Amino acid sequence: MENRGPILIELDATEAPADVAAAPEVDAPEGLAMQAALGSLAKKRGAGPGSWALAAGGALVSLAVSVAAWDFAARLIERAPVLGWLAAVLAGVLALALVLWAGKEALGYARVRRLDRLHARASAALVSGDLTEARAVAAAVAGLYGAEDRTTEALDAEAVIEGAEAHLLIALDARVEVEIQTAARAVALATAIIPLAFADVAAALSANLRMIRRIAEIYGGRPGAFGNWRLARSVAVHLMATGLVAVTDDVIHSVAGGGLLSKLSRRFGEGVVNGALTARVGLAAMELCRPLPFRMGRKPGVSAVTATALKGLFDRG
Repeated sequence: MENRGPILIELDATEAPADVAAAPEVDAPEGLAMQAALGSLAKKRGAGPGSWALAAGGALVSLAVSVAAWDFAARLIERAPVLGWLAAVLAGVLALALVLWAGKEALGYARVRRLDRLHARASAALVSGDLTEARAVAAAVAGLYGAEDRTTEALDAEAVIEGAEAHLLIALDARVEVEIQTAARAVALATAIIPLAFADVAAALSANLRMIRRIAEIYGGRPGAFGNWRLARSVAVHLMATGLVAVTDDVIHSVAGGGLLSKLSRRFGEGVVNGALTARVGLAAMELCRPLPFRMGRKPGVSAVTATALKGLFDRG
């Protein structure tokens, strides 16, 4: 038998081994639930004829209901005085409750606006170097939290703002970061386990509105329903205006390393993306609600917050 050496089989150079990580993504998750939620928040209702017609219609309906309730109570008083006066008292209680609710909403909205004004004043004082204005802002922030102003000895605007931030806001920043991580985790889980088409959108919207409310409350805003919705809309508009509604590769890699989306099912991939987008929403709300700009405090990064929030949810292997 003829003795033969090893046989070398040459492959065509054009047929390189397939690289899964470099393969083009097919129908990759895009965070559709959070995209829809942000779109619904950012949708602007203009002050055109449509809004005027809606306001006039609402006023007309309210007037008609009020007149009907008055007529009902008046006729009932004639037929059964006790029941009629009971109806009148209940109508008065309802009117009083509506007035109190409107006052609470206005007060909550004023608190949120106060945070925004303090932030703007602090930024202007830092730019101009106005020591007097910086001290006034520091005193106002200290009064907001019922704390002592410890910046009276500072001799320049930067030192005043940074001292107030270090004394009053660093601990609050940590609490806000925990709230963002909790919301991101909840949205990721809801997206992964809820099979219904629009249920994940509702879950994401609810979780984000609750997160934004909690962030505002931690910083002293305490908005009502109307104020919270306006704040959420401001956050969504801010994100869309700055182009931060997409999840970049560094965020994905921070969660579970390269090739994550190829290792997870589509629902879990959507959960990762929606959780990362929720973290972006939370950080935008943090920046809008914080009464002072970031100076001494560490501004959290999306990648770090997302990785911490989703740690353990998905297998890195």
